[in-house]
Amino acid sequence: MEEKKDDNISAMCTVAVGEAGKTGDWRSVRPVIDRKKCIPSLKNKSACFLCWLYCPEGVVKPGIPVEIDLEYCKGCGICAEECPPRAISMVREDKINE
Repeated sequence: MEEKKDDNISAMCTVAVGEAGKTGDWRSVRPVIDRKKCIPSLKNKSACFLCWLYCPEGVVKPGIPVEIDLEYCKGCGICAEECPPRAISMVREDKINE
């Protein structure tokens, strides 16, 4: 059977992790998740994941617990802005080890 082609539909692409290489060393702030506030961790089920949905780099892993691949995270802070319970905070890299 011949596949029908619609010329009005354009190709869509998705962000691939690592598309620009390991970019984690670009950032000056990093996201830190407070598991006591994170909805999936609190409810122990798949819920919310707005951080995953809005992450432009595709580095948030929607699971329990939510994880962020810091090797590729650029520190844009969109995940923190979109988090309803404010479970993600952006912390300066030089303050991480303190």
